[in-house]
Amino acid sequence: MQSVAGVRARAEAAGSRFIREQMPLQHQEFFGLLPWLLIAGVDPSGQPQASLLTGAPGFVQAPDARRLVISAAPLPGDPLPACLYAGADVGLLGLQPGTRRRNRANGRVVAHDGTATTVEVQQSFGNCPQYIQPLELRHEAGVRPSGVGYTSTRLEGAAAAIVAGADTFFLASARPREAGFDVDMSHRGGPAGFVSSADGGSLSFPDFAGNNFFNSLGNLHVHPPAGLLFVDRGSGARVHVAGDAEIVWANADERSVRIRVREVRCLSGPLPLRWG
Repeated sequence: MQSVAGVRARAEAAGSRFIREQMPLQHQEFFGLLPWLLIAGVDPSGQPQASLLTGAPGFVQAPDARRLVISAAPLPGDPLPACLYAGADVGLLGLQPGTRRRNRANGRVVAHDGTATTVEVQQSFGNCPQYIQPLELRHEAGVRPSGVGYTSTRLEGAAAAIVAGADTFFLASARPREAGFDVDMSHRGGPAGFVSSADGGSLSFPDFAGNNFFNSLGNLHVHPPAGLLFVDRGSGARVHVAGDAEIVWANADERSVRIRVREVRCLSGPLPLRWG
């Protein structure tokens, strides 16, 4: 992917400096400030799933530079439980919209009991603040998340409306290897309506210029299944989309991603998160 885009040498030089095998101290501290954590996993069929976990700040802790302990259970109705077990590969994204900070931590689950998960970090790196909507986000105690919703093979109804109005979504991708997957969780942002769906059977979005690492698109190039998560900030409703990706190149500098939808899971709110 880097070669087609003409950025391989530049990306290789940057990657060797910024992608680490352990978290720097500022990343360790950063995860402890968050009221949510975006997480990608892979279910038994090889389908990546994009999900989120929530809690009061401090629910994610870094005991050291190689571990994250997440004291939260998957939300009701979420596809995450099938992806979360000891030995599972996961991609984590910490995002603080108010400061537009985001840091990634990819690794393997070494302990999981249904209420807490320990991840051994194998890759740690930050991202630039591009395309992050600068909004305040806080935890709201006492809110019980709902798992009520519906599933479909098409993008329609409430799910289609949420996708059509979105200015942010999260993309889960994975690359198979001999013993598991390399999993990535990515933020995607743009003007409201930057994700389009013409017929309910597919959706597409532009791939805006970024850090040239191609973490997500590199995975999708070799393993097309993708998982997308859209969150409606007003109601707390979540839309999980599972499908197969095709990367469409206009030229070396312009490309888009088309997702052929296989499953849509639309879950109503609320969430213990408040935006301002």
